[in-house]
Amino acid sequence: MNNIYGYWRIVEMEVWDQDFVDAEVEGYFEFTPDNMGRFQFGYVEGFMDCRYKKVHKTDKVEFSWNGNDEMSPASGRGEAVIEGNELVGRIYIHNGDDSEFTAVRL
Repeated sequence: MNNIYGYWRIVEMEVWDQDFVDAEVEGYFEFTPDNMGRFQFGYVEGFMDCRYKKVHKTDKVEFSWNGNDEMSPASGRGEAVIEGNELVGRIYIHNGDDSEFTAVRL
């Protein structure tokens, strides 16, 4: 069992303000035990292929993703760990921006 499974609300991103993060829906990440997941923030949405692991007793996820960025095909990768009650990580858009993020469990 990995504590990352579930739905996480994005509460902060390094590159984009919260108004952008919540432009279409409240920004989120959702991780499932079948190594899949999805996310959306702003006009970026994707489906993830996840790998869960423990690093020094801390739950971690690494993922690749594909989806859309403003209706254009997009892909990338990311990673996150649980710090206290928050999920903290970084998401990368292939040939584009990357940003740290913080999310809380809903």
